[in-house]
Amino acid sequence: MSNPLSVLIVEDEALLAVELGFLVREAGCVEVGHAADSAVAVQMAAQLKPDIALVDVHLADGPTGVDAAREIAAHHGAMVLFMTANVKRLPEDLAGACGVIGKPYTDRAVRRALIYLVGCLERGCADTHPPPGLTLSDSHAARWGVHHLEKTA
Repeated sequence: MSNPLSVLIVEDEALLAVELGFLVREAGCVEVGHAADSAVAVQMAAQLKPDIALVDVHLADGPTGVDAAREIAAHHGAMVLFMTANVKRLPEDLAGACGVIGKPYTDRAVRRALIYLVGCLERGCADTHPPPGLTLSDSHAARWGVHHLEKTA
């Protein structure tokens, strides 16, 4: 990989955002910004063009993370990963996100998920099943051939 992938953190709890930034760096990526509400998140995604956006469902302006994620994934080119305790609030299509990690999560689970996603982005496919704690959307599992891994295992 010539350049590390850039990550936008969309989280209204400051301590969690700082910890996620640390985990992003540990996974070999670069944190490019932090947004606490949906409007700022979409604006930052438009300006910064991150490779990945880590998005919580409940933000400073309410449960607006799903709308922000859908906008970021559809119009700003970032792969979205939900990081939320509100997994049941997610729509069936995960608003275009590649997947979700439910809170509470462990540092290890987040690092492993980020490393896995970086690999999938670089190769365009998965070479293993997702790590524990990461649930892929059906569309991304199909895109990266995860269902094929199950049939050949």
